[in-house]
Amino acid sequence: VQLVESGGGLVQAGGSLRLSCTFSGAVFEDHAIGWLRQAPGKEREWVASISGNGLRTHYADSVKGRFTISRDNAKNTVYLQMNSLKPEDTGVYYCFATGPRVYWGQGTQVTVSS
Repeated sequence: VQLVESGGGLVQAGGSLRLSCTFSGAVFEDHAIGWLRQAPGKEREWVASISGNGLRTHYADSVKGRFTISRDNAKNTVYLQMNSLKPEDTGVYYCFATGPRVYWGQGTQVTVSS
């Protein structure tokens, strides 16, 4: 299984970014997908997850109401729409897939300037 993130970058506070996570190497719908982030000097923090069929989503309290996770099973891609970004959202964002084991992407940097 391979996961490739894209869409990170530098944005001002209050702005938006959309991250993508493209999956390959197995049956996409069999895997729940999630996002975690890691800020400099901090532990990794779970952000959001979505079930294989896309019907169930879960969010960390810190992003609820601002971030939306979705998936397009025809494109083997999960998206994380991030709105009203804050400087504390800065970090490396990793997508992961849960199946027989957990698979990780390489991460994409998100920087929110104040």
